[in-house]
Amino acid sequence: MRYLCLFYIDQTLADAASKEEWAEIDRESLASNEELQRSGHYLASNALADPKTAKTLRVRAGKASWTDGPFAETKEHLGGFLLIEAKNLAEAMEIAERDSLARMGAIELRETAGF
Repeated sequence: MRYLCLFYIDQTLADAASKEEWAEIDRESLASNEELQRSGHYLASNALADPKTAKTLRVRAGKASWTDGPFAETKEHLGGFLLIEAKNLAEAMEIAERDSLARMGAIELRETAGF
């Protein structure tokens, strides 16, 4: 089964972290991705640019409306994703727990719908 890990960054924690802490998280994330590739769990991943670069589209009554920024005003923002293959939810949870980005916010884990 495929699972999507959505990484939410708490901006307060991110702003308080030093460059060294971020460098360590980056190193750990790259090493984790390499290990997931070796084990056959890794499918895809990517970080996202600053939420200030986001645009949100809504179509109502056939009209497109674009607004600046992310959809919701929260203290956390979507910072990236990791798509993995796991035999079940328990294995997917174990994989997510090893990711160092959890220290900067939260990881939402969702099974894909399989379309």
